Amino acid sequence: MSDILEKSQARQRLRSLSEALDSGALKQVARILNGGLSPSDIAHLLESSPPRQRALLWNLVDKQLEGEVLQYLNEDIRAEYLSRLNAQELADIIEDFESDDVADLLQQLPDTVIQEVLDTMDEQDRRRVEEVLSYPDDTAGGLMNTDTITVRPDLSIDVVLRYLRRHRALPPMTDSLIVVSRRDEFIGVLPITKMLVSNQTATVREVMDTDIEPIPVTLSDTKVAHLFERYDLISAPVVNSEGRLLGRITIDDVVDVIREDADHSLMSMAGLDDDEDTFAPVWKTTRRRAVWLGVNLVTAFIASGVIGVFEDTIDQVVALAILMPIVASMGGIAGSQTLTLVIRGMAVGQISAANVGWLLNREFLSSILNGVLWAGLVAAAAMIWFQDLTIGAIIAAALIINLVAAALVGTVLPLFLKSRNIDPALAGSVILTTVTDVVGFTSFLGLATLFYA
Repeated sequence: MSDILEKSQARQRLRSLSEALDSGALKQVARILNGGLSPSDIAHLLESSPPRQRALLWNLVDKQLEGEVLQYLNEDIRAEYLSRLNAQELADIIEDFESDDVADLLQQLPDTVIQEVLDTMDEQDRRRVEEVLSYPDDTAGGLMNTDTITVRPDLSIDVVLRYLRRHRALPPMTDSLIVVSRRDEFIGVLPITKMLVSNQTATVREVMDTDIEPIPVTLSDTKVAHLFERYDLISAPVVNSEGRLLGRITIDDVVDVIREDADHSLMSMAGLDDDEDTFAPVWKTTRRRAVWLGVNLVTAFIASGVIGVFEDTIDQVVALAILMPIVASMGGIAGSQTLTLVIRGMAVGQISAANVGWLLNREFLSSILNGVLWAGLVAAAAMIWFQDLTIGAIIAAALIINLVAAALVGTVLPLFLKSRNIDPALAGSVILTTVTDVVGFTSFLGLATLFYA
């Protein structure tokens, strides 16, 4: 109930802020921004505002809130604001950040600026951030936070509790303490809920959980997200190849990975960046989209070239020009369905060499059944429309051929692209559309040439 009330109040504050902006009451806007909205709400408001209004709002944000707001902004907008800050201003902003959040911000800056910011930190903080920066940002090492609480297995629960009370606060998302040896080798975890209900004279070794598998530091962030989803984890230890504890990953960072992967799949199919700014300036938007439009133009010329080969046939039977889009469209839709299914299956780790054969066979049979069904309906419509049995048979055969080709290519193409380290979500749809257009036009017009020649 309290969550619903808070969300309602946040929406009311956003409405009040919008009204204040429209009326030009900047003092009221600043008061609402810095006193009534959370950093995540401010970030959402900035992302939802056109450039001129966004610049005005950012200038009104309290300096003490800037760092927290930056954490919630998408990379495109965040990079723009970071580029305006010098090393000392950056150091002041990230002073209270966790090591993984600092690394995320620094990775968007030039190497010289990164080093300047690191030089302003104390030795312990600098060591922690450098540890995270030493790993790619799409691995467990890039996600992990080095701020952990560790205990030895021979300590009693009473000693551990007294040790925890000496801390002013526990690291966020601390659901377990990590049990390590004297050489910092991971042994297990001690859930706080289990510790609180255990006999205080018992040792950590007697209470701890040793069934938890630590996450290798080089594991990809997508696989980390799958582990968190599968085992309902809140946090998980990260170890190196020797089993030594390096840090931990928490659920808030994994949620970011899941959201970024979803954004990537959606935006890549349209040739856009994951962090495309909805309200980016005209020139920036035009420049980014021009490349993808150029690629699509090339594929369109390929399909047009195929049609041009059969120009004489089209001149002879005008009905072919009317019916051509049906063949290409049906193949494109069928292929996209299969492609999307396979890309999703690959993303969640469901597709492997062991089951791809079954999937290919299923798509083949399904495409034949759908092909026969829709080919019959389209053929009947074409024969009634043009009073020509031949053209009905031709379009029926072409539809079946194209649907089968679309299903097979939609299944195999993502696997092939992945094996070549090419993003299927980015390149798959363009290649598939080209294939279905070429196969559809070739089969339809080729068969028409045979029958009407």
